[in-house]
Amino acid sequence: MIVWLNGTFGAGKTTAAHEVLDLLPGSTLYDPELLGTGLRSMLPPKRLEEVDDYQDLPSWRRMVVDTAAALLTEVPGPLVTPMTLLRQEYRDEIFGALAARRIPVRHVLLDAEETILRSRIAHREDTPGDPEGNAAVRRWCLEHLGPYAQALDWLKSDAHVVDTTTLTPRQTAERVAEAVRTGAGACDIVQTPEPTAETLAAGVLLFDDQDRVLLVDPTYKPGWEFPGGIVEPGEAPARAGVREVAEELGIQLGCTPRLLVLDWEAPKPPGYGGLRLLFDGGTLTEDRIQELLLPDSELRAWRFVTESEAESMLPPVRWNRLRWALRARERGCPLHLEAGVPLG
Repeated sequence: MIVWLNGTFGAGKTTAAHEVLDLLPGSTLYDPELLGTGLRSMLPPKRLEEVDDYQDLPSWRRMVVDTAAALLTEVPGPLVTPMTLLRQEYRDEIFGALAARRIPVRHVLLDAEETILRSRIAHREDTPGDPEGNAAVRRWCLEHLGPYAQALDWLKSDAHVVDTTTLTPRQTAERVAEAVRTGAGACDIVQTPEPTAETLAAGVLLFDDQDRVLLVDPTYKPGWEFPGGIVEPGEAPARAGVREVAEELGIQLGCTPRLLVLDWEAPKPPGYGGLRLLFDGGTLTEDRIQELLLPDSELRAWRFVTESEAESMLPPVRWNRLRWALRARERGCPLHLEAGVPLG
């Protein structure tokens, strides 16, 4: 298990984490910031200049998961992780990958009034005898108060909140330990096992009366996606698409969807690639759209979007697949792609 102590600078994450170690038998401190420090020393300066924060590095987010899994082979757990995580898509990526490893997460938000946060930051001194360095750290911390305030809505809806405004570090740790014992802050993300070989996946495109396509926002991975999923052994791909639409959205398709695109996705470590099929699920009436359901453990949101809107929401590989699927729908003829490029 991982006890993820979230919150902005000044909330008391690190001091509380050390106290939590005394209250949870077998627990170990796990600080992903050390991974960021390591990447800063190993990556070329040109790559580091391309990001504002090491959390923006896909390698850091993957290392957080891989290192946690490795540590849990050495210690009984839980891992106590004091780490600010304000971008919901990064939370989805990390917590979703942990769920795929069958590592449960208790997400606890340490919150405090802004005046208290500012006071704590003003007195922060990371390096004694280095006034310039400490001033730079304080500026960095203050700059994150705005993004923290913007993230509070999703944080408070996702995590168990402990208000540290009037608490000592020990009292905060006691609240955290009690939350862990009672199961508070559990993240019920769907546990999709990481592939170990090429996979076959079936997606279904659904449209509204304006010919906008439906995209869904999974909780277990970053970015928007089409309704659908991995085809199970012995299952027909079209049937898999119908099943996934029913499971994810509560929509029962009346007939077998028509194939639009078959795309071979090249392996790109850590992914294995495989065949990706997109089917035409047809147009949903307004009444059926009103029936759309969202399983909280799997999908956070859905949205009908135009082709141009989809380009800014989908990763390039999915966007490319979608645009060719839309062309195939217009022509009434399926397309065979390899790595997103039509053949024949």
